[in-house]
Amino acid sequence: MTVMMLAGASLCAENIRKDLHFKVGKHPTISINNPYGPVVVKAGAAHEISVTAILHSDKVELDQSKSRNRVDIVSHLLPGGDASSGIVEYEILVPPDANLTLHSDNGRIHAEKLQGDLTVVGNSGAIEVVDCSGGHVRLRTLTGPVSLSNVHGDVEVMSVSGDIVMSAVTGSTVAVNSNTGKIEYQGDFAGEGEYAFTSHTGNIEAVAPAYASIDVLARSTNGIVQSDFSLEPKHAPFLVRGANSLSGTLGKAASSVRLFSFSGKIRLKKRQN
Repeated sequence: MTVMMLAGASLCAENIRKDLHFKVGKHPTISINNPYGPVVVKAGAAHEISVTAILHSDKVELDQSKSRNRVDIVSHLLPGGDASSGIVEYEILVPPDANLTLHSDNGRIHAEKLQGDLTVVGNSGAIEVVDCSGGHVRLRTLTGPVSLSNVHGDVEVMSVSGDIVMSAVTGSTVAVNSNTGKIEYQGDFAGEGEYAFTSHTGNIEAVAPAYASIDVLARSTNGIVQSDFSLEPKHAPFLVRGANSLSGTLGKAASSVRLFSFSGKIRLKKRQN
């Protein structure tokens, strides 16, 4: 395995560009830890990792290591560096089957067209996952917004106050939790999966087509639960009455849908074609 690095091409008086290239085997493991700045990862050629990093000053540097089929890249501050001078912008191409761990405190993290496992840890920056399938997606953030579009596989999302928006997301397990942020889902709840959306005060809105095949259980302890669907009644593990809970099935009830909140509003909407 070879590692080639072309470094130090200056973009301007402050910015520094570094290009890194790694040869890897099947299903490589890649870790990017970038405290300040965005990380954009897309599927590229098999058996090759290409990294372009733009350093905003000479107060930050990159550490890289490669061991067998694993690549680790860390950007860290040098003496005198801070959150502004320590920004590094990453654009990375990886094999589609790569397993990734990505971290940034305040930068946007974007992952696209990947097929391996994906773990993302953010703070205030946006997290975006687009056109990914086959892997296990784990996302965790404090305040940053989270969006998933056309994602198929097991999905876990945890947020303290960031909003979570999902479009065409399916899997055997889709578990989403936000404390105060809202949770929005648009899709058909396919795959005979288990979909569990939970919030404390944030609202939950799920939009599904009339042909959805779901077994629904929804409850908001101090909020309102509304549904556009005429569900077939079924037994629930709690008393279903008033406007704060519902239980029922639609179609063949192939997928389980659980919507729970302490005080947020829950709305199950029918998609208008």
